[in-house]
Amino acid sequence: MDLTQLSQVIRNRRSVKPALLSSRPVDLALVERLLDNANWAPTHGLTEPWRFRLFAGDSRQGLANTLQTLYEEHTPAEGYRPEKFEKLGKNPLLAPVVIALGMHRDATGKIPEIEEIAAVACAVQNLHLSASIAGLGGFWSSPPIVYSEGMREFLGLDPGGKCLGLFYLGWPEKGAVLPQSRRGSVSDKITWA
Repeated sequence: MDLTQLSQVIRNRRSVKPALLSSRPVDLALVERLLDNANWAPTHGLTEPWRFRLFAGDSRQGLANTLQTLYEEHTPAEGYRPEKFEKLGKNPLLAPVVIALGMHRDATGKIPEIEEIAAVACAVQNLHLSASIAGLGGFWSSPPIVYSEGMREFLGLDPGGKCLGLFYLGWPEKGAVLPQSRRGSVSDKITWA
């Protein structure tokens, strides 16, 4: 692969929401290959803070139930939206695989939390690019409840750990119109010293 090919992979990566994913199963061996690529993200101090909890098949219902429960527990009455509650219960059932994205803190605390979060984000980028190359759709979702203590406990993350979102993974529906994307010129974001 040359730089032009890599550039195309990066530019063609899309967020494919669960509603655009088919029910076609995703081979778990393929998921493991994608996560192995995620595992090669940069990591300061080699702490490798990413943790992945996979939900497929019937376990997705438990995730959906937990998301709805946490939404009810953490949403003030004035901010409660029935459509959001419904979506939290529905989305995990639309994607054949949902990956909870966890961050494990190094026990010594020598690496700042922001760097551990950045390392997990790099792992997710590796995952998303790999999924795209395999023809899969992916979507990183981070409703506010994923940052709750209840979610951390549900995922079995150590104290100090955090859930950083859910990654919905599956084959795009046949004929699905995938989102288009654009970026402003990078020259507007560069300042030479």
